[in-house]
Amino acid sequence: MQKITPFLWFNDQAEEAMNFYISVFRNAKAGEIRRYAEGGPAPQGSVMSASFQIEGQELIAFNGGPHFSFTPAISLFVDCKTQEEVDELWSKLSEGGQPQQCGWVTDRFGLSWQIIPSALGEMLQDKNKAKSKATMQAMMKMHKIDVKRLEQAFEEA
Repeated sequence: MQKITPFLWFNDQAEEAMNFYISVFRNAKAGEIRRYAEGGPAPQGSVMSASFQIEGQELIAFNGGPHFSFTPAISLFVDCKTQEEVDELWSKLSEGGQPQQCGWVTDRFGLSWQIIPSALGEMLQDKNKAKSKATMQAMMKMHKIDVKRLEQAFEEA
């Protein structure tokens, strides 16, 4: 196990969430499912936690009840190499969820993701401040990031 592992608290959807996330990403796999024992806070045999891996990142989904829910203050950032990857992940993660501004999407479980093309960071860090500013202004008008529109704003600055 890696030293730091994101631990995602769900009411009772840990296994469902794990299965969804491993279906979204091409390089993903399920891990161990642990079940509640007799005398635990949930019915004996029900899923307590499910470990899984996405793109080499270990995560744990936990069924802890309705005490806590996700907030956009914590999100999972996905570095996308192509517009096609942005489009695919955005489509899958936003199904049943809610698109947000600037490449963020809240999935159907309430977890926030940032689906960001690498090109965005490159343009925002450009030494030409006018180009960087134009890119930022274009991004602020988007939900799903569109690299062609960013490049257009960047080149026109």
